[in-house]
Amino acid sequence: MHPSTFSIVAHDHASGSFGVAVQSKFLAVGAAVPFAAWDAGAIATQAWANTTYGPRGLEWLRSGMEASEVVRHLIADDPGRAHRQLGVVDLTGHASAHTGKECMDWAGHIVGDGFSCQGNILAGERVVAAMAEAFSVSTAPFAYRLVAALEAGQAAGGDRRGQESAALLVVRKDGGYSGFNDRAVDLRVDDHPSPIKELGRILDLHQLYFAEVDPADRVEIDDALDHELRQLLAKSGDLVAGRSLEQALAAYYSRENFEDRQHPGTAIDRRVLVYLRKQLGS
Repeated sequence: MHPSTFSIVAHDHASGSFGVAVQSKFLAVGAAVPFAAWDAGAIATQAWANTTYGPRGLEWLRSGMEASEVVRHLIADDPGRAHRQLGVVDLTGHASAHTGKECMDWAGHIVGDGFSCQGNILAGERVVAAMAEAFSVSTAPFAYRLVAALEAGQAAGGDRRGQESAALLVVRKDGGYSGFNDRAVDLRVDDHPSPIKELGRILDLHQLYFAEVDPADRVEIDDALDHELRQLLAKSGDLVAGRSLEQALAAYYSRENFEDRQHPGTAIDRRVLVYLRKQLGS
């Protein structure tokens, strides 16, 4: 079995992030294809994937080697290079790729400014072309641009065999949970009939839980919203006898892991309000 698939590796100049997004008719493609580090760059290894390309390539990138050199070094002594496909983006944002001559048709790549899109067993060249265009024109946050590339690739025909799994990896210095690591976004959909759509849903949840709180998301609780929240929190079981609305909200925030989105005083976070309404119906 080969993780024949389509993917994008990219660098976000604004945030300094590196990322990989991938989809395949292959179980748990996120366990094989994406590699990235904030102080090195990003690599996708696929087709008959050689997973040693990831750690080896990141070490060379970390030393300052350019993406094109890393590609040459990785395939040079690999007897299976004709079956390999990879994309690499380096610390400066330059990208490079390799599609082996024995990769199953259609196989190829497009290298652009700060990214490379590659795939094999695809509906055609239009898949990677659509990915490149979607990523290039999007003005969304970096993680969403990567998912947009996958969505565009799938809309253009995607993997000829169908869909099964998808993954998204974004790294940034101190970008992980509480700043303890560099994994700003590390999401996988290992087996699903619509993995890209599911990946987007999980990314929305990730932003709800972990994105920096925007003061503009503060919603003051007026009389109408007070009444609505009391009904919703009664449904959730958080508003019980002897508990104020503020205490009920605090209980809800705590149970749902939304503590970072608590606003002082008589206010609720807009993202939490949207989630609460969707969760409990309003």
